[in-house]
Amino acid sequence: MKKVLVLGGTRFFGKRLVQLLVEAGADVTVATRGLTQVELPASVKRITLDRDDVHSLAVAGEEQWDVVYDNICYSSQNAMDACKVFRGKVGKYVLTSTLSVYDYAEEQLQEEAFDPYTYAINRKTRDETTYQEGKRQAEAVFFQEKAFPVVAVRFPIVLAEDDYTRRLWFHIEQVQEERPIGIANPAARMCFIHAQEAAQFLAWVVTTSITGPVNACSDGIVSLAELMETIAQTVGKPAQIEQTTNASDASPFGFVASFYMDNSKAKAAGFPFWSLDEWLPALVKNLNEKYTSEKA
Repeated sequence: MKKVLVLGGTRFFGKRLVQLLVEAGADVTVATRGLTQVELPASVKRITLDRDDVHSLAVAGEEQWDVVYDNICYSSQNAMDACKVFRGKVGKYVLTSTLSVYDYAEEQLQEEAFDPYTYAINRKTRDETTYQEGKRQAEAVFFQEKAFPVVAVRFPIVLAEDDYTRRLWFHIEQVQEERPIGIANPAARMCFIHAQEAAQFLAWVVTTSITGPVNACSDGIVSLAELMETIAQTVGKPAQIEQTTNASDASPFGFVASFYMDNSKAKAAGFPFWSLDEWLPALVKNLNEKYTSEKA
């Protein structure tokens, strides 16, 4: 039985990952700050720690792990602490990374578009850096330190009915309430991944020989204009798209240019990505039904 440690991220796709790991027979321990009460399978062990405190993190480093999933690494300092604590104590380390390590581009972004192996490292905490730079720095530390085998899974925006950030919900609500939606570039193309698909990918990637950065997104892309048309048709009202609005009406998907990834590396290794054209309209429909039932 594999011993698996999951650092943080148990509110969304991390919770799904834990369930999949338990179903696969893994001995799972979850380490969080303990601030959010999350219902997990009875067999799951829990550790309370502060990811930003190396001495607190060291509690998790007292054991040997076959796999460590790090869903809460946001800076070079976080990564340096992990290298110190887990060096020689983990078979494979999975960093949850992000599309945001890249810059905007009109073409599909391949893993080589950001090279963490040569990126200059600056020791900074999470509070001292941006989300993009923090994730770039984290990848750079892990791949240049080489403390253990690492795979950095680069996810785009992750969606599902229980997305606590309510990003897709925002667009449905704006259309339902006939309020404007601020989108600077409706032609910008995006990729997404479903939370269940993301969890399946994380569970799968440790069964492969993949190391290094790897993109993980559903098959297919969608422009913001196309997404808003799907929402408008589902809701039955037109979407009022404006280039500039009040901050409260600005789309959380309001990228100024296209931002989407190539998933061919993972696909060639055998992962069956979901079709965006199938699950995204279904999710819009389900969220719209949830909205109307709550307003009834």
